[in-house]
Amino acid sequence: MGSILPILTFVAALGSGLIAGFFLAFSATVMWALERQPAPAGIAAMQTINVVVLNPIFLGIFFGTAILSLVLDIAALLRWSEPGSAYLLAGSLLYFVGTFLVTLVCNVPLNNRLAAVKPDSEEGSAVWTHYLSAWTAWNHARTVASLAATSCFIVATAQQWG
Repeated sequence: MGSILPILTFVAALGSGLIAGFFLAFSATVMWALERQPAPAGIAAMQTINVVVLNPIFLGIFFGTAILSLVLDIAALLRWSEPGSAYLLAGSLLYFVGTFLVTLVCNVPLNNRLAAVKPDSEEGSAVWTHYLSAWTAWNHARTVASLAATSCFIVATAQQWG
């Protein structure tokens, strides 16, 4: 695994960087745009986004990087004395916990709740108000975690190739 480890680390850096950019785009533009819409329009748009995002490109990068993070966690622990292992472990944990698990535990339940409401209902409006603040806050956390993971993977790669 020694010769392939820097390549896997580099791929993890690319995956977590792509996800960081994806989440940043939501935090810096999409959610602000949806917030400026009347609640029914914002809800309907986000409901559509939450369906469309479940595509092979996004899911492949998102889940692929999570799986790779688990593999790299194990590699870091098994090769703890080798250069880059601490950064490799940190990057893997940042991505898996701060990006992947936060998505599953925090953002997905909010998405499911939003999917269950009618956009033009009173309940929809109340859910939307909570959704905008809670989902966006968790998305900020995912953005920071995946960007930090990218940074750690880059440093680990540099030290591995040293």
